[in-house]
Amino acid sequence: MIRKVLTFLVSSLVITLGIALVLILSQRPAALPPGEGLDFTNTLAAAGPAPQSLSQVAMRDGYPLQVRRYAGQAADAPLLVLVHGSGWHGLQFDALARDLAASADVVVPDLRGHGTKPGRRGDINYINQFEDDLADLITATAKPDQKVVLAGHSSGGGLAIRFAGGAHGTMLDAAVLMAPFLKHNAPTMRPNAGGWAHPLLRRIIGLGMLNTFRITALNHLTIMQFRMPQVVLDGPLGETATTAYSYRLNTGFAPRGDYLKDVAALPRFTLIAGTSDEAFDAAQYEPTLSAGTDKGRYVLVDGVGHLDIVDAPETRQAIESLINDL
Repeated sequence: MIRKVLTFLVSSLVITLGIALVLILSQRPAALPPGEGLDFTNTLAAAGPAPQSLSQVAMRDGYPLQVRRYAGQAADAPLLVLVHGSGWHGLQFDALARDLAASADVVVPDLRGHGTKPGRRGDINYINQFEDDLADLITATAKPDQKVVLAGHSSGGGLAIRFAGGAHGTMLDAAVLMAPFLKHNAPTMRPNAGGWAHPLLRRIIGLGMLNTFRITALNHLTIMQFRMPQVVLDGPLGETATTAYSYRLNTGFAPRGDYLKDVAALPRFTLIAGTSDEAFDAAQYEPTLSAGTDKGRYVLVDGVGHLDIVDAPETRQAIESLINDL
């Protein structure tokens, strides 16, 4: 009897793993035409002619994380870490960070796998590495007893939520979520993020099955592509764009599957989104997140799109208000 049960279990495991491998191997990254799902026009124009220079902060594995620092002008200013969205890098915050330097010590990283010195572009070493990197950045940058605010845009907002629900969440005193990505099945989601994202669904399912059994050897495979506009790819920053993500990077750049559990771990936070967001339905944020927490304040800005919310005056005002209340 025991032998039959073991045989059945082994057979089931082999079949499951076989199905997973078939799904993974049956799909490869496509040669996508450049898309116009997100409008980068104002993002490309937002930074001044001489953006803040990059410096380095060593992570626990020695990786030199590229960061921009904007020193605060107030003696009791909190540390504000701004985390960029998918496919781009910290330069998207240059104008906002300069404005907020009057209220906070602002640090803007180019996440590992992104920007001018990505390491392996579009990839990280393990799923939770972004969380560890942010913890290392905060530890290396924060002054003794300094309050810490983690802010993120789009996938960066999703990472802020993930960070709050993870091993280092107690490091945060507050958070700012700018049009955050929650999960592919969240009520806030528009189809394929408004045409920006091209997920390789069979690979995602297959790799998810393998990871259920803690098989991570194929987590470096690409499972997400982005339709980056041609104006970006042909421009002076084209080489800094990241157009594809591995399974482990994409997974670690978002809240966990039970995203409301991560949401429930958030400290006080402000969520800011534009009513004309191409990727997400801004009206769904408050009813969705309030199911997990009552710590949020929600600011919707009329007529503003997904990328432009970063430099909307209402965003700066909302962040300053949060900082003043710490």
